[in-house]
Amino acid sequence: MRKLVVLIAMITTLTACTQTERGAAIGAGSGAIIGGIASNSWGGAAIGAVAGGVVGSLIGHSREHAGYCVYRDRNGRRYEARC
Repeated sequence: MRKLVVLIAMITTLTACTQTERGAAIGAGSGAIIGGIASNSWGGAAIGAVAGGVVGSLIGHSREHAGYCVYRDRNGRRYEARC
């Protein structure tokens, strides 16, 4: 029961985050678990958390700009607008 309460508390704190922050948090947690299991050490879990956090934040950042395209005006300047 206690684990369930902690899990629900962690999930509700992620609802106020941006896509980048949410992706970084999920990536870091997943990377720590996978790195810890694969290497059977704390160092592997730490490396997995860092790698997962970086990749998760990149994926989350790309999801923030979903539905936007990059255009150029007649002067060659780039801008983003809805597709």
